[in-house]
Amino acid sequence: MGSLIRLCLFALGFACAGSIASAQGYPTKPVRLIAPFAPGGPTDIVARVVSQRLGQQLGQTVVVDNRASAGGAIGCEIAARSAPDGYTLLLGSSGNLAVAPSLTLRLPYDPVKDFQPITQTTSGPQIMVVHPSVAAKTVQEFIALAKTKSGSLNFASGGTGMSNHLASELFVMAAKVSIVHVPYKGTGPALTELLGGQVQMMMSSLLPAMPHIQSGRLRGLAVTSLKRTAALPEIPTMVESGLAGFETTSWHGVLAPARVAKNIASRLHAELVKALNHAEVKALFANQGMDVVANTPGEFAAYIRHEAQKWSGVIKTIGLKPQ
Repeated sequence: MGSLIRLCLFALGFACAGSIASAQGYPTKPVRLIAPFAPGGPTDIVARVVSQRLGQQLGQTVVVDNRASAGGAIGCEIAARSAPDGYTLLLGSSGNLAVAPSLTLRLPYDPVKDFQPITQTTSGPQIMVVHPSVAAKTVQEFIALAKTKSGSLNFASGGTGMSNHLASELFVMAAKVSIVHVPYKGTGPALTELLGGQVQMMMSSLLPAMPHIQSGRLRGLAVTSLKRTAALPEIPTMVESGLAGFETTSWHGVLAPARVAKNIASRLHAELVKALNHAEVKALFANQGMDVVANTPGEFAAYIRHEAQKWSGVIKTIGLKPQ
């Protein structure tokens, strides 16, 4: 029995030594960063900026692997089931990590148990926009209008359960107003209908709305972040507009499969923070209406839990059932 125990301890020690040696030499080959959406969207944009700079930091190519299917669930599942060796990473988003668990009955991954958060990369606000025909220049004027025309105003979204739908529902709850939801098959069609005056209000991502705000075809009332955005500094926040504590952002972050070696996770965190704080990277994201976050793994994990709890509450309140 004693010999068996000594043999097991020797084997365990050998395995640990191998793991440490592997972590110290990391990386020795290209790293794959899974972006679980199609090229050209916000997740892909963040992934490509991050991968280029991170690759320079690590001295290895970081390849963006777009896996666009099932609302990002397929890409997240692939990352979750990958070897925890640091060579497959996930660029997760608010939708994948905080909203999907409350809207999907059989999610093929667990956002908490299957991943080791490395750092939140970016955060970008949505913006509350209205058609110019709406007689409201501020959020408080819009709330007053909605209360006098209860149930007759409507808001557009890119679909039920989408981030702009949930942000609008959060506004309805905070403002205590009644506004009708009109879902469309995508944010593009929803914005088109708003531009045409078929709907009155929408919570839009910053980038697609900015040209129309600047041209006067839409009116921006407030951004949904806690601080103003450099892209549209004249637009106040929801908090400044009288809705205390109101915040909803589209955010992204890098995660590794659970059980990744601590040495590798620490190296990734250090290099990602350095990459994200590079002046060129910050400027690239600022032009996209995004702020760099670069927090600790613990802070990122806590933020994911906070966001999941917030959106779970909104989803239950408005009666959305997981499918």
